Amino acid sequence: MHSTRTVRIGIDLGGTKIEAVAIDHAGEVVARQRVPTPRNYDETLATIVSLVQALEHTLGQPGTVGMGIPGTVVPETGLVKNANSTWLIGRPLTKDLERALGREVRIENDANCFALSEATDGAAAGAPVVFGVILGTGVGGGVVIDGRVLRGRNLIGGEWGHNPLPWPQPGEEPGPACYCGKPGCIETWISGPGVAADHARVSGAVLTAPEIMTAAAHGEPAAVLTRTRLVHRAARSLATIINVLDPHVIVLGGGLSNAEGLAEDLEREVAPWVFSDAVQTRIVVNRHGDSSGVRGAAWLWPADSAGGSGAQ
Repeated sequence: MHSTRTVRIGIDLGGTKIEAVAIDHAGEVVARQRVPTPRNYDETLATIVSLVQALEHTLGQPGTVGMGIPGTVVPETGLVKNANSTWLIGRPLTKDLERALGREVRIENDANCFALSEATDGAAAGAPVVFGVILGTGVGGGVVIDGRVLRGRNLIGGEWGHNPLPWPQPGEEPGPACYCGKPGCIETWISGPGVAADHARVSGAVLTAPEIMTAAAHGEPAAVLTRTRLVHRAARSLATIINVLDPHVIVLGGGLSNAEGLAEDLEREVAPWVFSDAVQTRIVVNRHGDSSGVRGAAWLWPADSAGGSGAQ
């Protein structure tokens, strides 16, 4: 069934807030709402439905609905898994929303939504293969190929944070324990908490990752060294992505992406580790910031596939 709706509604279901936007055919945000996230399933469901209805009432027309969640929906069962909003786990979220709204709803992992947003009309617009990176509380990512999210057979496409830190240097083995049960995951080194822990181990100073990046920008010696280690470790890690996926553009997101000059430093430092005499992959900071996830959720309904699938 082909939809004639021109407004796309995106929902970003976060652990602390739910944001909803409506974007027009040109990608302009025409309405926005944000509310705290309830801590149980039924209230979360009701809140999402009320947000969609409120946007449609404001606009005077219905829209397509896409949503990003901190987890994923298993196609075979329709149930949510791997969600840090634990009240979603094991629930038929898609089916329940579709019943309540009376239409198809597309749900995707929030990191995939970030990557889709930046590949559609963000910092990687028009690039055939895009790898979206989240450097925040955790380390995640998403892959977009020709404007479509690549989920993968096990629904873990882009989960580079749970590979081991490559080409370990002295003092990096076996690495910190990761919540996934394995030591030395990339996430334990280059996430915000990982950077803070590294700084504390080496310097003895307890600072948050943003505080460390600010101090490094002002030339504080210990912070400069911590930032240098972050760049080196992230560059090695991204080199393995380039060796396997060979994306045209890598887009940085999450809190650490705001560190001044990080993208430029990574683009320079990644080259020696890539299996190529010349590296043309661009590494860039996101264009849409905190709004990228919710915009990507809206773009799960691309202009040319209102009745098809937004992911593969």
